[in-house]
Amino acid sequence: MNMLLPIAAFWPMAGALLCVLAGRKSDKMKFMTADAVMVIEFGLMLFLLVQVMEGNALSFQMSAAFGSGLHLKLDGFRMTYGLIAAFMWLMTTIFTEEYLHHYGNKSRYLAFTLATCGATVGVFFSADLLTTFVFFEIMSFTSYVMVIHDQNKEALRAGETYIAVAVIGGLAMLMGLFILYRYAFTLEMSQLFHLLEHELDNPMIWIAGVLILCGFGAKAGLYPLHIWLPKAHPVAPAPASALLSGILTKAGVFGMIVITMEVFREEAAWGALLLGLGVVTMVLGAVLAVFSNNLKRTLACSSMSQIGFITVGLAMCVFLGHHNALAVRGTVLHMVNHSLIKLLLFMCAGVIYMNLHELDLNKIRGFGRNKTLLKVLFLIGALSISGVPLFSGYVSKTLIHESILEYIPMTSAAGLFSLVETIFVIAGGLTFSYMTKLFVCIFVEKNSDTALQKKYDDKKNVMNTVSSIVLVVCALVLIVLGVIPNISADAVADFMQSFLHGHAPEHAVHYFSSVNLIGGGKSLLIGAFVYVFVIRGLLMSHAEKNSEYLQRWPNWLDLENLLYRPLIQHVIPFVMAFICRLFSELPETLMKLLNHTVLKKTKIEVRNPEDFKPASLVSDAQLSPMVSGIESSLSFSLLLFGLGVVLAMIYMLSSF
Repeated sequence: MNMLLPIAAFWPMAGALLCVLAGRKSDKMKFMTADAVMVIEFGLMLFLLVQVMEGNALSFQMSAAFGSGLHLKLDGFRMTYGLIAAFMWLMTTIFTEEYLHHYGNKSRYLAFTLATCGATVGVFFSADLLTTFVFFEIMSFTSYVMVIHDQNKEALRAGETYIAVAVIGGLAMLMGLFILYRYAFTLEMSQLFHLLEHELDNPMIWIAGVLILCGFGAKAGLYPLHIWLPKAHPVAPAPASALLSGILTKAGVFGMIVITMEVFREEAAWGALLLGLGVVTMVLGAVLAVFSNNLKRTLACSSMSQIGFITVGLAMCVFLGHHNALAVRGTVLHMVNHSLIKLLLFMCAGVIYMNLHELDLNKIRGFGRNKTLLKVLFLIGALSISGVPLFSGYVSKTLIHESILEYIPMTSAAGLFSLVETIFVIAGGLTFSYMTKLFVCIFVEKNSDTALQKKYDDKKNVMNTVSSIVLVVCALVLIVLGVIPNISADAVADFMQSFLHGHAPEHAVHYFSSVNLIGGGKSLLIGAFVYVFVIRGLLMSHAEKNSEYLQRWPNWLDLENLLYRPLIQHVIPFVMAFICRLFSELPETLMKLLNHTVLKKTKIEVRNPEDFKPASLVSDAQLSPMVSGIESSLSFSLLLFGLGVVLAMIYMLSSF
């Protein structure tokens, strides 16, 4: 039974090879193979779910790998996200056949998508951080191919950003793991807290924690490492965007949960760090979405904002300690809700793009006016992510909001957390405002180009029957989680909460009580205000016959172009070149200095006493070969030093 865990991780990778081989026959065969691979994977996840629900402890360790081995295990949280990953890949793989109908390189896309699925499952099933790291890096490199699939200028540039963030984040994470292992002598998640609880006054543990947080936070889209997210989603195929937003970001959140709850579980300073990053990410992502005029970019910025909501929930888990039931349940449910919501919304965006090959709101405006099914599906996703009652997002946002309110009377910093609560409500309102903008633009307004609008109205069949069924299934899951939360959502939270060391709720949550409904209503009123007075008032032109959505966000206000690219392309090379030149010229400078100071008084002994002459100073001609020898020795020493570093790295990896 335990052997099913590595099979669940490596089967999709094997399926990637099968897809390539099947692709040599026909396009139909490659898609049938990919569908079959994911049907088997989803069936395997359902079987494992039954085993976990029956109380069977499943664990697998490959002791020969990396010294300490690769370790996989299952619990409620891991099982839930393994199941969600398989479900999302199954839905997007089926949808991909229609979406990629006119694309090239289908075999490549399917192969790397399936490989990414296996790596992602490996991340969620991992029981130690070394296993997490190995699968996490595989996931980063295979998903890069999904980002650059179109191979145009925008896709390649976004891919550069994506892979750079992934590599730098991975290196930071690896360094953090080395430091953590030095003090804990293990990377087993379940052992870290007890081994390190008396070491947390050591600054090196905090340095390790921050480095690991950087690695996982980069994938999650946490500020200020979010720069890849708004750029990769618009250029990637829509099914890939659904996976990037819905599940790959959660692999980053998975790591953030591990380092938080298994190392810094009781550290208020760590909670404050998460809270600060979460609030900024939550608000900035929502603001960027309000200003965006690109459908998929808006949804991408929305994902960034929702990661902020999740991070705030995780911070509250730390602050509340033994009273963290609401925070834990809100955090895990918002992770699940966001994954499933973005699956639906990005596939709806994919339907629009595969019909129009446009994402600009001014060009796709009015497309969905008479597309009833697409309109209803998009509306379900929009209402869910906005936190409207009877939809799934309302449940998780209510729990996180209530956890903040619960903590206010427990802390001396009540004013600060009251401010956080207010910001939380405002950010929820911004979510409602930008989702209203998208829905009204696509499904209510008419395009300013009358001929184009007539063309849109005449277009009836925007997706085939199979794709329609896929989107309807995704929407139904959201409805079930939202309409009967005390049965469905609470059951999911009960199943997942032990991973975050959640405690039993002190009282039942009445989701539709007047207090909670008023709290959710505040966000909706703020969102309506922002939509009417900001989006309609400031972000649209008011010409009678040709109104359009305006791009008000300054192009120069881009963190990547403003800071990161200049830093990597100009500042760091300049500094390193300066240091190298300094070391290169240092020997000659020192020798010249010695020549004119110490060696000035040094006499050279003459071997032939008969030809006695007064001693002379060391000349520059005599100095030159000496300096050259020193430079050669220095270069050789640096070469050996570099080789030593490589050998040391190999030794450290083999000693794990």
